[in-house]
Amino acid sequence: MTTADGMPPTPPVPPAHAGPPAHGTPPGGDGTATPTPGAPAGTPAARVAGLTKTYGTGDARVVALDDVTLELYAGEFTAVMGPSGSGKSTLMHCCAALDRADQGQVFIGEQDLTRLKDKDLTQLRRDRIGFVFQAFNLVPTLTAEENITLPLALAGRKPDQEWRDTVISAVALADRLDHKPNELSGGQQQRVAVARARVSRPQIVFADEPTGNLDSHSGAEVLQLLRRSVDDFGQTVVMVTHDPVAAAYTDRVVFLADGQVVDEVRRPTREVVLDVMTRMTAPVAVND
Repeated sequence: MTTADGMPPTPPVPPAHAGPPAHGTPPGGDGTATPTPGAPAGTPAARVAGLTKTYGTGDARVVALDDVTLELYAGEFTAVMGPSGSGKSTLMHCCAALDRADQGQVFIGEQDLTRLKDKDLTQLRRDRIGFVFQAFNLVPTLTAEENITLPLALAGRKPDQEWRDTVISAVALADRLDHKPNELSGGQQQRVAVARARVSRPQIVFADEPTGNLDSHSGAEVLQLLRRSVDDFGQTVVMVTHDPVAAAYTDRVVFLADGQVVDEVRRPTREVVLDVMTRMTAPVAVND
């Protein structure tokens, strides 16, 4: 089997301590991450309070989020995990202003999204939030470079040339900028999507199963890119994933079940994440 680039797949190998040291924390430390320089300790880039979201009515009513309160800290790489139907994607969509909750509050920084009208939400998504979709969501008629700079074009802003060059250099696509999406491999398309999410210098980047459509080699490249976005550039990344290997690249894993936050792990390893997921999905023993 080969990747779309014609290379044999290489399994992603996160560092042994669950991702690079969290901004100076040595491997084998006490498990407490040190925030990005310049970000006050424990500053939330986003937070939700008492968030409830339901779908359907009557017997068909499903509680996707059940009174969730959670802080997502600035300068960290956070994974959100849980079984199918746990509410993880709904939580991300509410945080990213792609969906509205029935009750509760959502904040990006100090901005309460629940108080914004649709026009203001659109501007906030464009200027302060980056989003990476599992299916890439590139515009097929635009080149890679045009896709990357699309958020700025829609906002009527010229790109900061130095930052644009930095973002493109980070995704290693300088020789593919004039290619359209159908001329790129899956991994290259997702790297374009990551660059697009970062080019406007958003306050927070959300990534929904960003490696779900990729082989292991391309997936590892995308995860390393997201990891460097935090470590090298102080950005904030929140990723929904079902993959313990992907979660091991992060600083923190938050676990959801039945629409509620039930656990979290800092400085995760693949083995620790697997153990938590196994316990969450194990059948409950019933005593006679």
